[in-house]
Amino acid sequence: MAKQQPNIEGAIKPRASFTLEGHSFVGDKRTTPIRGDLADIKLAGLLFAPHYAVPMIRSCTVPSVMMHQLADADSAVISELIHGEDFAILDISGKWAWGYSVHDDYLGYVEMAALGERPVPTHIVTSRSATLLAAPDVKANTTARLHMGAKLVCTAANSDGKFLKVGDHYIFRKSVEPMGNVAEDPVALAEKLLGTPYLWGGRSGDAIDCSGLVQLVFGMNSQEVPRDTDMQQNVVGKAIADGEPLRRNDLVYFPGHVGIMVDGENIIHATAHHMTLVVEALADVTARFGGHEQPILARRRLL
Repeated sequence: MAKQQPNIEGAIKPRASFTLEGHSFVGDKRTTPIRGDLADIKLAGLLFAPHYAVPMIRSCTVPSVMMHQLADADSAVISELIHGEDFAILDISGKWAWGYSVHDDYLGYVEMAALGERPVPTHIVTSRSATLLAAPDVKANTTARLHMGAKLVCTAANSDGKFLKVGDHYIFRKSVEPMGNVAEDPVALAEKLLGTPYLWGGRSGDAIDCSGLVQLVFGMNSQEVPRDTDMQQNVVGKAIADGEPLRRNDLVYFPGHVGIMVDGENIIHATAHHMTLVVEALADVTARFGGHEQPILARRRLL
């Protein structure tokens, strides 16, 4: 509703001005799909925007693609889509799509060239990386290298069962598992990525950050986890009581950081301190946060 400003006695009559009364912003700007000119149709009636859009769902068709804060390849990297993950497009401008990754609602810009038709995946890559081959033969030419977590549509390829067919390509059967049937726990998957370089916003075997690691390996175990550490630390799983011993796959949250317990004393994490994914003693990691009033912010258990 618009309101006209009242006249002031004895003053020059001001020009009428107007204000819009409506819902103010509520929610996390990283995951609430609204910007100055546009919002997801699901926010209509909740938040005001000049225009609303129905998301167009597309899938990542390249090994991985970085999500940027702005429609500019030089802008900050904020996350990453892995092959087969879905992206909800709300706007397209030039070569850039603005929207959010469907698995965590994280907003950003992705190059349209990396997005395509949305298949229903049957398998997921569980090895550190997997090669797509031109033929069902280990000596065949490599056509692409996929990362752990890549989702694929696979069909039987040959009688010996060593390979599966992926479109016009082939993949070694032992590199993948059926969707929803990953046997290895998060720590076992994370250990395959030891030595992966640290990169803010990374979520793949090329480069990864601490919360991206947690989201990736727990997601492969059918545990949905938000993108960033501050989003995760109070909502994932359940809190571990003070004094209760830590165990394998427990999560420990520090100021701006998270790691996964390998056992009761050691933690695996992607860390900017070492610029790589490592296993080290929890006591050593905690000591590095000794300058904070509370070095450990939360301890959570999902499994």
